Amino acid sequence: MATYDSKHVKNIALLGHAGSGKTTLAECMLFEAGITKRRGSIAAGNTVSDYHELETERQSSVFSSLLHTPWKDYKINIIDTPGYDDFAGEVISALRVADAGVMVLNAAMGVEVGTDIIWEYTNSYKTPTIFVVNQLDHTGADFDRTLADARSHFGANVVAVQYPVQTGAGFNAIVDVLNMVMYKFGPDGGKPEKMAIPDEEKAKADQLHKELIETIASNDENLMEKYFDKGELTEEEMKAGLHASMIVHDIFPLFCASAEKDMGVGRIMSFIDYVCPAAYEMPAQKTKAGKELPCDVNGPPCIFIFKTIIEPHIGELSLFKVYSGSIKAGMELVNENTGVTEKINQLFLLEGHNRLPVQELVAGDIGATIKLRSTHVNNTLHEKGVNLELEAIVFPHPNVTVSISSVNKGDEEKLSNALHTLREEDASMHFEVSPEIKQTLVHCQGELHLKVLQWKIEHIHKLDVKFDKPKIPYRETISRRAESNYRHKKQSGGAGQFAEVYMRIEPWYEGMPNPEGLNLRHKEEIDLDWGGKLVFCNCIVGGAIDTRFLPSILKGVMEKMQNGPLTGSYARDIRVSVYDGKMHDVDSNDISFKIAGLHAFRQAFIEADPQLLEPIYTVEVFCPDEMVGAVMGDLQTRMGVVEGMQAEGHFEKITAKVPLAQMHQYSSSLRSLTQGRARFNMYFDSYAPVAFEVQRKLMEAYSKHEVLQD
Repeated sequence: MATYDSKHVKNIALLGHAGSGKTTLAECMLFEAGITKRRGSIAAGNTVSDYHELETERQSSVFSSLLHTPWKDYKINIIDTPGYDDFAGEVISALRVADAGVMVLNAAMGVEVGTDIIWEYTNSYKTPTIFVVNQLDHTGADFDRTLADARSHFGANVVAVQYPVQTGAGFNAIVDVLNMVMYKFGPDGGKPEKMAIPDEEKAKADQLHKELIETIASNDENLMEKYFDKGELTEEEMKAGLHASMIVHDIFPLFCASAEKDMGVGRIMSFIDYVCPAAYEMPAQKTKAGKELPCDVNGPPCIFIFKTIIEPHIGELSLFKVYSGSIKAGMELVNENTGVTEKINQLFLLEGHNRLPVQELVAGDIGATIKLRSTHVNNTLHEKGVNLELEAIVFPHPNVTVSISSVNKGDEEKLSNALHTLREEDASMHFEVSPEIKQTLVHCQGELHLKVLQWKIEHIHKLDVKFDKPKIPYRETISRRAESNYRHKKQSGGAGQFAEVYMRIEPWYEGMPNPEGLNLRHKEEIDLDWGGKLVFCNCIVGGAIDTRFLPSILKGVMEKMQNGPLTGSYARDIRVSVYDGKMHDVDSNDISFKIAGLHAFRQAFIEADPQLLEPIYTVEVFCPDEMVGAVMGDLQTRMGVVEGMQAEGHFEKITAKVPLAQMHQYSSSLRSLTQGRARFNMYFDSYAPVAFEVQRKLMEAYSKHEVLQD
């Protein structure tokens, strides 16, 4: 492939709701450019970008895929992204390195929920965006409704550059109101015949041409003056105006296509080449130090890793964008995040699963390399002697958590290795081994995301696993003051064990006064790792217990705090005051006072009206107005308390506080309830007392478990 300079490389991400035709559009672009000899199809399972076995099986995109194609004097790097919100991490990483987004709309469906969600991501990155109304040849296609829908959702600056003469089975002609011509296609699509606009279409074409000029001129004072003076703008002036406005995320041109029939795609590619911005024209990248890094081929070599693919028998394939300088095969770069020097042994361009070796990539280009030792997604690599760390991709907060375990004993280490590999490939997935609930937890974006992870574990890593509802990390506390004492005495021939501890425990709250009726000598406030506090007070008078034994009493208390008396959950927000006791000159030691402290605390805890607390989460549901009632009703059945509702764009945002125990499989339920037209976020809020009946059942279950363990 020819070498392209920074000014002739364009990076685009294909975006849109699942089923809008992104992969088919990518396939058509490669065919139009002559990269492929025939166009693959989703049904046949032979597209270039959906090459993974899972994608072929599902007949939809699951992973983002990097492609490239020459077009005229330019090279276009294409990232084909999945359309389901469960795979938002793939979309966000693509937008991090793309310099323009191509938002594909299904002409029969208009703006779908996935489009709205992805639009939020493009807005956060201020990605220059064009719209493509696709599938105009399908029954039910409605261009005017889709255009109106797009303007309603994304603003009046969604402006038509083209419109179809007719839609449905007879779709074969597009009127272009930028250059005021009509493109007519043959039955097999491809290169169209360029024709004058028919008389019956002139009025509509003139009206849309005028709207296009006015939208462009309204964003540029110089063009506005020219428009007022001449009543018209030249095609070159319009392109320049569109180019400038797209860079600042102000105008969003809209095109027509049938990717399946190869109609209108070449014109879109030419617009990408000549009008969409290149990387060097976009705002300079920000470093974590607050400095700017211009996209300059003469700058210090610097790349950013945005995706990792692990290929069997090969290892890690690291996808990166060159943000500065030029990168050559054999070059050594320093990983700013790990401090490791990495050698770039090979450079590749990607065409789906095919790798094409190249010797050099310049600022603004996207490529891949293999076998970097200590490099991961979000790492910055640069030449020696400089310090550069680019801002990281921020992946969405997981909304689904399950426990995972291997079916076969002895596979635990293999499962751990598999999860590490999955995390390396997919930074929107997290896993943890929870010592509190003694489960391995997987956190992901949704039920579909979870199914993909399961497929990978079972088909690639060859492990049988099962998913379960995760245990709830309850907390224990007390609701009133109680006192107790415990004597530990043990004699076994030689030196014995003796300790006696008198203790008061109380519910702790910020700003509470000193222990009533006790002589406070010392207070220690401990911020617990699991939240809340333990306040330990020394109120010993007259040396009844030597000060050196108090840390041992505290150890005993802490041991029981980590394994609460009610359900074995962590305890929190308790003040412990040790005010009396006894010791023996010979038999008292640290272990004796630790045991006495543990039992005294346990006895007092049981007598202090113990209370089980459950985690409460703030749940934000975004749904269409007509579905608000159903969503609120469902939240209430989950013991949720709705706290408010407000409009956000074209959605209503419902905010509620819901117990975590009621949120299992909520992702699937919400998808079913709203036909996939709603989404949600959830964040930990606080702990709150559980209902008495729930506490009783949990205590009974724990008591039976303890008996079985014994």
